Amino acid sequence: MAWQTFPMANSPTGESVISRVVRLMAAFDRQVPSMSLSELSQRAGLPMTTAHRLVEEMLKHGLMERDADGQLRVGVRLWELAARGSQALSLREIALPYMEDVQAAVHQYTTLAVLDHGSVLYLERLSAPDSAAKRALDAAHIAQRAPLHATSSGLVLLAYSPTWLQQEVLAAPLEKVTEETITDPPTIRRHLAEIRQRGYAALPGIAVKGWTGIAVPVFSSGNTIAAALNATVPSGETNVPFTVPALLTAAHGISRALGAGAPSGPRRR
Repeated sequence: MAWQTFPMANSPTGESVISRVVRLMAAFDRQVPSMSLSELSQRAGLPMTTAHRLVEEMLKHGLMERDADGQLRVGVRLWELAARGSQALSLREIALPYMEDVQAAVHQYTTLAVLDHGSVLYLERLSAPDSAAKRALDAAHIAQRAPLHATSSGLVLLAYSPTWLQQEVLAAPLEKVTEETITDPPTIRRHLAEIRQRGYAALPGIAVKGWTGIAVPVFSSGNTIAAALNATVPSGETNVPFTVPALLTAAHGISRALGAGAPSGPRRR
């Protein structure tokens, strides 16, 4: 995900220490996993003195580390603390065996994604050794985000979300990720209704040109949407009648493990 520059901030502005720590951590991404203090200060939009003070404290607690070249990176301690009580990681552990079944059946890459702060967040992905889906894989790294309207997983998550959230998402500017990405709110609403009716999404090229994501919902207790399970295949080789049953079987297994009632068919709100 592309990094953004935040306005400069000192404590007199009222910004909390936690907010500034989050700025520092959010400055790292897959393209830039390590950097110098000066670069981190610039990317986080914090004064050098503030960045230095906070980084030294984070180094002390293992939330940030220095590599052999003196570059800063996110510390393993942060992962350790997050893993202890993370609902997302528990979901990933439950889903992984089912995802392996899907991968074995479709021989293309499979992802598990959740809705988080108005976007798709990928928790896990599996790819077959002979998969040619490099471009598609690049669009769905673990811990990477994507717009809800621009992926089949996102549309599934949105389709089973509350109406107020759908309205909020569709009222915001919608990025055209590819030529096929749908940005017209009424058209997206029609797709959401179709997804609820048939129980899956399969829209070619909306996230990566030449590839089709086929996604189904995963439910938790109370039959609320918990995640989207997706298989991505070349658009010219899309076999929805074969792929959807494999995904639904896995999604039903994950849903049962999460405490959802046994589904009897496509779900409607």
